[in-house]
Amino acid sequence: MGEYFNRNNGSFTEDKNSKIYVDKTGLLGFLNERLRTNDKCIAVSHARRFGKSHAAGMINAYYSLGSDSAKLFEGTKIASDPDFKKHLNKYNVIHVDISSIWDFHKEDIVETIQERICKDFQKVYGESLDYKRDLYLLIQEIYSITEIPFIVIIDEWDCVIRNSTDKELVHKYLQFLHSLFKSEESKSFLALGYITGILPIKKIKDESALNNFEEFTMLKSRMLTEFYGFTENEVKVLCEKYDMDFESTRAWYDGYLIDGKHMYNPNSVVQAMKNQEFDSYWRNTSSFESINTFITMNYAGLKDDVLTMLSGGKVRVNTNTFQNDLSTIASKNEALTALIHLGYLGYDADRKSAFIPNYEVATAFELALETGEWTEIATAISTCDDLLMATIDSDAEKVAELIELAHDTYTSVLKYNDENSLSCVLTMAYFTAPAYYNIVREMPAGKGFADFVFIPRANAGHRPAMIVELKYNKSADTAIRQIKENRYQGALSGYQDKILLVGINYDAEGKEKKHHTCVIEEWQ
Repeated sequence: MGEYFNRNNGSFTEDKNSKIYVDKTGLLGFLNERLRTNDKCIAVSHARRFGKSHAAGMINAYYSLGSDSAKLFEGTKIASDPDFKKHLNKYNVIHVDISSIWDFHKEDIVETIQERICKDFQKVYGESLDYKRDLYLLIQEIYSITEIPFIVIIDEWDCVIRNSTDKELVHKYLQFLHSLFKSEESKSFLALGYITGILPIKKIKDESALNNFEEFTMLKSRMLTEFYGFTENEVKVLCEKYDMDFESTRAWYDGYLIDGKHMYNPNSVVQAMKNQEFDSYWRNTSSFESINTFITMNYAGLKDDVLTMLSGGKVRVNTNTFQNDLSTIASKNEALTALIHLGYLGYDADRKSAFIPNYEVATAFELALETGEWTEIATAISTCDDLLMATIDSDAEKVAELIELAHDTYTSVLKYNDENSLSCVLTMAYFTAPAYYNIVREMPAGKGFADFVFIPRANAGHRPAMIVELKYNKSADTAIRQIKENRYQGALSGYQDKILLVGINYDAEGKEKKHHTCVIEEWQ
């Protein structure tokens, strides 16, 4: 009917008709159980491109009186739900994307929202209503006349909170939301409140506008986790359909561990399938600049933690101190928590630890470092491709030289005194290798464990497999001999292509300040 009131199902129709569509209509069954209950207000704060707006369009298409969506939902999961028809296109729906209004109406955002919704009301109810009244009173009056409950969808609701420093404006906006979701009048007309944002709800002193919302975040999504992002099974189906290697897809886009479930970045997976190419599709989002902003903050331990995560480790983080505000970050913990909410770090709730979830995000960090202030680290990372090619070409001298550079770069952060520390350096030194290899550390093989096994992915071309053994204060020849004696090549049992054996030694008393030596042999 209108642009904001009882919109048609055009948005969801486009999603449904797209080349790649993954059915997330199960979310509607969850929402149906919340209708007209004390749990009817739901806030979803997830990273950009994680399906929040898609879900908003789907919710509108299902509930809105302005749509006739019976055929659109045929064959979907919700269509088999016993309550499917009970709620299909039976509600008055208000659907507003705040970000689309904010760019041009920063000073009068509340007035503009109300004005635009009232114009839609006027098309339906003519001059029978007093459009000078507050919006929530108009909604109450319409409900009293029609007895049709309202569903209010606010997409990017936190746009004002994130971008405005005007306390009076923020207060006015929150009071406006309070009238829609928590006023006495809304208790009668509101069937469901659904808001989306990037950050969780900011706790503002003396404001209680949204404290009746149940929140679902990148830290804890509980039963909603599977409806935002792609599950592993969904990605496997797509890989099979579009003939894309699943292991490569997992390395690039998996890793968001939310409530124990591995979730994939949906936008990136879709782009990879359509383009038939693995790439970092997410780094072009507007939130990318946040990486550079946060990792260059001079908070004690932040640089160390970022490097630990880049080398494959996890770091403890206290997420409770974050005030859900990007402008008030004042500690390492808050910076890391912000990156979790933005999707640039994963979060292990059991260990209360942050980590870099996948190779796509790792490349975003790489680019941020190149344009930031950590020039020495950016320089070392920029040589990673050279190191990989030198290894493939069996240029042992060049390999030793580049690992020496990595050692000198990271030595102040990663304490060098044993083989374990050397393995962390090696992970950083071969930073770009996961684009082509599945890298397994401490892989069971033969009579022991191979330190590193580089197994080529389907997109690796003619790159050889590699077994890397590390030694401390011994020799690279000793490392090669250990690979042969312990038959570590058994880790690649059945592999028919070229295999390289790579021995690397770190000598703390290295001659002429050269601490690393390398020997590379082709396995026969």
